Amino acid sequence: MTVPPLSSTPEATTNTAMELKPAPVAQLTGPAAERSGTVTQAPDPIAPESTPESTPESTLELPAEPIARPRRLRRSSTLRRMVAETVLTAQDLIYPVFVMEGTGRVEPIPSMPGCDRRSLDQLLEKLQMVRGVGIRAIALFPVIPLAQKDAIGSESHNPNGLVPRAVKAIKAAFPDLLVFTDVALDPYTTHGHDGIVDEAGQILNDETVAVLTQQALAQAAAGADFVAPSDMMDGRVGAIRQALDAAGFWQTGILAYSAKYASAYYGPFRDALDSAPQFGDKKTYQMDPANRREALKEALLDLAEGADVLMVKPALAYLDIIWQLKAQTQLPVAAYNVSGEYAMVKAAAEQGWIDERAIVLETLLGMKRAGADWILTYHAVDAARWLRKQPVV
Repeated sequence: MTVPPLSSTPEATTNTAMELKPAPVAQLTGPAAERSGTVTQAPDPIAPESTPESTPESTLELPAEPIARPRRLRRSSTLRRMVAETVLTAQDLIYPVFVMEGTGRVEPIPSMPGCDRRSLDQLLEKLQMVRGVGIRAIALFPVIPLAQKDAIGSESHNPNGLVPRAVKAIKAAFPDLLVFTDVALDPYTTHGHDGIVDEAGQILNDETVAVLTQQALAQAAAGADFVAPSDMMDGRVGAIRQALDAAGFWQTGILAYSAKYASAYYGPFRDALDSAPQFGDKKTYQMDPANRREALKEALLDLAEGADVLMVKPALAYLDIIWQLKAQTQLPVAAYNVSGEYAMVKAAAEQGWIDERAIVLETLLGMKRAGADWILTYHAVDAARWLRKQPVV
C-alpha cells in the first residue's frame, strides 16, 4: 500500500503548521529572545501573581526598608570608648611655664587665673607635680628684667642667661621631660617687638634672623630638646637648621610657629612677660587672620627649610588651618591654645556660667580632632588630672 505524503494529509498539515508557528514575542526567553532582539522582563518575585476570583486575596506585606540606627554604637560609655575616632590623653599636652630671676618667688598672673611666674627653684618644685599628673613636655618662657633689655635683644643669646640656666637645671632634674624653648626677641627688647627695629620703625628681617640663630644655638647648647622660633621672620627656620647642624646639634628639633596670626587672643600672655609692643603692632610680620592659603604657603616653606613640627597659633579660631596643615603635609602639627582662649574659659567658669571641666576637655578634643598632634595649653595640668579620673567619652 502506498503511503501518501504528509503534506497531503490535512491533520498532518495542521500539526506541522502548529509546530513551525513562531512563539509570540511576549513568550520568548533565553537565547531565542536574544536572537529576536527582544528580552522578556523577568517576573517580579515580590509582585503577587494574578489569581482566579475564587482565590482569597494575599495578606503578605512587603518588608519595610531597614532603619539606620547609629545610636546603637552610643548606648554605653564602654562602647563609645571602643568606637571613638579621637582620643585625648595627657601625652598630647605641652604645658607652658614662665620662669624669672631670683629665688623663692611665685607671682600669680591676674589675667591668667591658675598660672604664675616662678623663680627657677620654685619652677622645679612645680615641675615635679606636672610630671606626676602625666605631662611629659613643657614650653619655657622667660620674664626678663627691664635692666637686661635693649633695642636688639642682646640678652637672648647670653649662654649664662635665664633660659640656658633654666634648661640645664630642668634637664638635670628631669631628664625625660621634653623642653621646648621660645626663639624670639620680644621678651628681650625694650620696644617689645620680635625683631630689630630701624629708625623708621621697620622690622629688619635678615638682621633679626642672625640674632635668632645665635639664640637658638645658646638654647641647644644648654640642652633644649626643641627650639621654637615664634618670630615669623622669613627664612629663620632654614638659618637655624643650618646653624644647629653645623654646630653638631643635629638632634635638636625645630618646632616652627608656621602659621602665627596677628591675633587679639595674646593679651594675657603679654601681661605675663611684660612684652607688649611699645609702638605699633605686629601685623607686618604675623599673619592676617583673613588668610588661609597663606598659612599653607608658610608651612611648606618651613617644611622645606627643615622644620620638624608645624605650629598653628592661636588654635580655637583657626581649627580650619590646623586641619589644612594636617591634610596637606606629612609633619606633626601642633596647636597653641593661647592665653586669651584660656582666660575666657576661666572667667566664665568663675562666674558659674559654664562647666569648666566639660568645656576644657571638649575644646582640647576638638583641636585634636581637627588634626593637632600636640596641644600647648595652660589647661594642661587640670586636663591631665581630669582625664585620669574620667576619660572624654
